Amino acid sequence: MNLDPADRLGLRFDHRDLNRDLDIFATDPLAGSGLPLWLPDGAIVFAELERLAAELARADGCVPVKTPVLGKRALFERSGHWAKFAEDMFPPMSMGVGAEEDDLVLRPANCPHHALVYKARPHSYRELPIRLHELAPMFRAERSGVLSGLSRVRQINLDDTHVFCRPDQVADEAGKALRSALKAQRILGLRVDYVRLSLRDSSPSYLGSSEQWRDAEEALRKAASEAGVEVVEAPGEAAFYGPKLDLQVGDAAHEETIATVQVDFNQPERFDLSYDAADGSRQRVVMVHRGTVGSMERVTAAVLERYQGRLPLWLAPVQIAVLPVSSSQDDAARALVDALLAEGLRPRLDPGGSLGARIRDSRRRREPLIAVIGANEAEAGEVQVRDVAAGGEHRLSVAGVVGAMKDAYRARASEVCW
Repeated sequence: MNLDPADRLGLRFDHRDLNRDLDIFATDPLAGSGLPLWLPDGAIVFAELERLAAELARADGCVPVKTPVLGKRALFERSGHWAKFAEDMFPPMSMGVGAEEDDLVLRPANCPHHALVYKARPHSYRELPIRLHELAPMFRAERSGVLSGLSRVRQINLDDTHVFCRPDQVADEAGKALRSALKAQRILGLRVDYVRLSLRDSSPSYLGSSEQWRDAEEALRKAASEAGVEVVEAPGEAAFYGPKLDLQVGDAAHEETIATVQVDFNQPERFDLSYDAADGSRQRVVMVHRGTVGSMERVTAAVLERYQGRLPLWLAPVQIAVLPVSSSQDDAARALVDALLAEGLRPRLDPGGSLGARIRDSRRRREPLIAVIGANEAEAGEVQVRDVAAGGEHRLSVAGVVGAMKDAYRARASEVCW
């Protein structure tokens, strides 16, 4: 790999420092702290991550839903979030009715709304599992002192799926979710240090019976084993509603969860979520939370730091800078740009100024490819391509450049195969 000067010196930049050159997001006091504005290039990264999340969800049989960001306070009292997280939620908004239950609240989690989607009609045991997917915003009233770029924000756009299944399906669903989460991290190039089995401790704050917890913990152990994953057990790290499998990353300074699979027997109980069993009785479903790609904010911060701003081609806002040496090559450069655009690729045409200055500007922007078209290339119908990340140069036909980039983009490959 051809390293930037900062990499050669052993320097590593925080995503907030990288953003000064990349223009992924902005902040403004009028918008408020912890509420980043996604700039055009950032919106492209967001859209690519959203597309990845949707494809992984669809491959696992998830169906899309859309739910509101607001709910009555009574909804979150029913779910248990109000009792557990009221201090981390934004204050209720009074509708002027005077009744407390009519206050509206920005949701701190998406699961209560998905529970209502499931509850909207009756279900048979033969339908299950039902997997509801949404890339949905939720809100946390984080204090100003802990807010940090994209990694700690007040609006979180989360790749969120909730699976409603029979108890005998929990292990299979947890395993499916775990495999997809690991696949997502491989595609993103993010390292998973270990998978943590987060268990309850002796605290009385956990909801559910001992039998429910035992069965759920065993289901997660089975899911991890069948996925070929060893787990590190961590008592006291469970959610209040059930145990979970957490994909952990960290360094000497801190550790965080980048994806999770959680078993929840609290929401089905609180919302009376059931199905018609084979014997005609009504039985309680189990809910499995699956976060595969994660939150758009945290993942964007992570990949920016992982690649030090030079994102892989499929994720890069600008995939190739097209530089005609002089105005005589403008038509050839425009033809290359049009061919790339026709295939859904993202070129940037930069015809002005000295060639050296334009190359330096492309490097500063951390664009993965630089295409130079001089008199010889234009006459031959070819392009000189510099693969900045891989450190090589290639002279190819226009069709060759377009084909290689298209293949790498569609495969989400880590490198272009020239």
